[in-house]
Amino acid sequence: MAATHPLLVVVLLAAVVLAVAATPAAAAAGNGTTSSSAPTAYEMLEKYDFPRGILPVGVEGYELREDGRFEVYFPRDCEFMLARTWLVRYGARIAGAAASGQLTSLQGVYVKVLFVWLPVGEVDRSGDTLSFYIGPVSTSFPLSDFAHSPHCRGYDHLPAAAAAAAADAVAACDLSRDG
Repeated sequence: MAATHPLLVVVLLAAVVLAVAATPAAAAAGNGTTSSSAPTAYEMLEKYDFPRGILPVGVEGYELREDGRFEVYFPRDCEFMLARTWLVRYGARIAGAAASGQLTSLQGVYVKVLFVWLPVGEVDRSGDTLSFYIGPVSTSFPLSDFAHSPHCRGYDHLPAAAAAAAADAVAACDLSRDG
């Protein structure tokens, strides 16, 4: 049992080093401004008069068609608290249609009300307020609630390969204890 602990530490340390080395490249791919001419998903939101903070950290890519239809991709589902009140879930793929100050026909965006996940169908901007529509019902938030992109619950910000290696190392350690 004592021999597995140093091995576990080495594997976890290697996973962290890989994560730190990959972080700048991952940040440039979706979250920050890159030197390429293609704008990020966050920059495109601003072109449609929405704050960057409506999208959580971790966008892996997006597609935007000429008619405004879009798809945004995350590594996996993402949950975060909105205004310390609402638990919101973005699927690994969200889609909809964008126009100035309006996101409609949303797919993959949900809010938890009591014990039920309800789909958010539309988000509208009016002045300094964003309104989220769940069927015929809406709730509004000040733009200041979207000054920064939220972090997803459970995202450890490690690249998937490093996180998988760390999980495998922990599982191997647990299996060696059983034997």
